[in-house]
Amino acid sequence: MSLSAPVVVDLGGLQVAPMPGAAPVLKGIDLRLAAGEQVAVIGASGAGKTTLLLALAGMLRPSAGRLALFGQEPWTLGTAARQRLRARALLAPQVPPLPPRQRVVTAVLAARLPQMSLWTSLRTLWTPRVADAERVQQALAALDLPGKLWLRVDRLSGGERQRVGLARLLVADADLWLVDEPLSALDPARAELVMRRLTETACAEGRTLLCSLHQVEVARRCFPRTVALREGRVVYDGPSDGLDDARLQALYGGAVFAPSAEPLADLRPAEAPLPQAMCR
Repeated sequence: MSLSAPVVVDLGGLQVAPMPGAAPVLKGIDLRLAAGEQVAVIGASGAGKTTLLLALAGMLRPSAGRLALFGQEPWTLGTAARQRLRARALLAPQVPPLPPRQRVVTAVLAARLPQMSLWTSLRTLWTPRVADAERVQQALAALDLPGKLWLRVDRLSGGERQRVGLARLLVADADLWLVDEPLSALDPARAELVMRRLTETACAEGRTLLCSLHQVEVARRCFPRTVALREGRVVYDGPSDGLDDARLQALYGGAVFAPSAEPLADLRPAEAPLPQAMCR
């Protein structure tokens, strides 16, 4: 990565609560992602990984701190401008919201609707163009879903639905991919395939990829940089190969699950420069 690469995500002291008046889940997050970076987010359940992705997708409003995407703060913009900015980021949730009676081709093409006019989006959902259907077919094939283009979503298994949700990334024009636990319903072989497809495609197309994972070894093997959260705070941000067993034990140890008034241990290395390599 060039040191002059544009900053895509810039968070400063970010606090986010699940609803107004509730206690914040994210408690002062500082984080910067450059264009084209691929970063894994790890941490125990409840650490704030999904909340972070929802905030970046514009689905949760910060209660304090700074949240800027592509050099703009979404919540200072008008509705139309904020929607245009949000269209540059795409969230792939762990359980994709796929209407059960919808065809797979339509479910995947829904990722392209933010870039379309109202008339074009209605036409696409009703009768997809041949070129759009072919693009979806290629994305499905890349994720080992051949022959599923015209199936209804309710005919798919849980793992197939998860991959249909991920296929949306491969057809969308979003610059920022926010991926939440993409491997939870996949067997090891398909999990390996999915991570390879996501990281290779993001690298080839210059997308910025932020992916939450429970599989620490996948983070260490597939991502140059890893951010670790604990109780809503960043406790490690640096090269993935810097996550040694001692740091992981501190991150996932029993103390993680017990409330404590003691300050959290900072697992970050003394100096953790921004990784220069975006892809391996």
